[in-house]
Amino acid sequence: MILAKRIQVLKELKNWLLSGDDEWKETAEKAYQFNNWFTTEFLEHRVKTICDQYLDEEKLDFWIRHYHLDDNISPKKVGIVMAGNIPMVGFHDFLSSFVTGHKTIIKLSEKDDVLFKKIVEKLISFDEEVGDVIQFADMLKGCDAYIATGSNNTSRYFEYYFGKYPSIIRKNRTSAAVLTGNETKEELESLADDIFLYFGMGCRNITQIFVPMNYDFIPLLEAFKKYEYLKDHARYRNNYDYNLALLIMNNREYMCNENVVMVEEDHLFSPISELYYSYYEDYEKKVGELQQSLDIQCIAGKGNIPFGKTQDAGLFDYADGVDTVQFLLSV
Repeated sequence: MILAKRIQVLKELKNWLLSGDDEWKETAEKAYQFNNWFTTEFLEHRVKTICDQYLDEEKLDFWIRHYHLDDNISPKKVGIVMAGNIPMVGFHDFLSSFVTGHKTIIKLSEKDDVLFKKIVEKLISFDEEVGDVIQFADMLKGCDAYIATGSNNTSRYFEYYFGKYPSIIRKNRTSAAVLTGNETKEELESLADDIFLYFGMGCRNITQIFVPMNYDFIPLLEAFKKYEYLKDHARYRNNYDYNLALLIMNNREYMCNENVVMVEEDHLFSPISELYYSYYEDYEKKVGELQQSLDIQCIAGKGNIPFGKTQDAGLFDYADGVDTVQFLLSV
């Protein structure tokens, strides 16, 4: 399938996703019934991000020209193991493989088994050649290269099965924010987006904040009320009640409102409905430490990613900092 055709079907996909027609609405509802974490609001945000950042014609064209992509590549079989923590989290991996001209074989997460199948079905309806270059499989075998995203635990299995082949194997990652104490109300409300979008399950979600000594948490907790409606989501509320009960039983100090529990911890990874915080003395030193951490996907705050933008990853924002397209071109 020549590059021009691949680009054309991606343009048509963008138009269809943004049209919000009944077929897509039915798919979104089916995905929610299958996995209640995929709410309509968060799925709409994810679709908008994909269309604005990945399928924008100018951005896509610049990305393709940057790597000098053409039709001279020798197609290989690329197996992609997708995660299911947020809707269509593996879209960038799929896009990288599809645009470079490889045959893509996808193993979906059981948590996200609806959306991507509809995406590929629509791509095939735009051009039947897509069916020759994108397939689904319950088990990945006989591929020339693999891209696998999972937890620290599953990465050991990925290493065992895929390590002898060219591969990108991703482990747990999360994100953090460093506050100065001078943030405006609007900035704090934008920070709330970084924390609560997708219920905090993405690697680009902030799970720990670092604040200066004597920080006033009241404006922050007020800003977090932007997502107070999460208390009405049954599964999120169950996590909230459970984590709060544990803190009370263990005599732990905490701060909370109706949708989040804040606890002082040095760990980067906080449970659903909790946000860890820690104090720092030197802003630049703390940022430097986070930049060296293999657990950090991105950092929000002054001089880093603006608050509210951690989920707006662009085409060049590769997970774990590994250039997926360059990897695929080297297979």
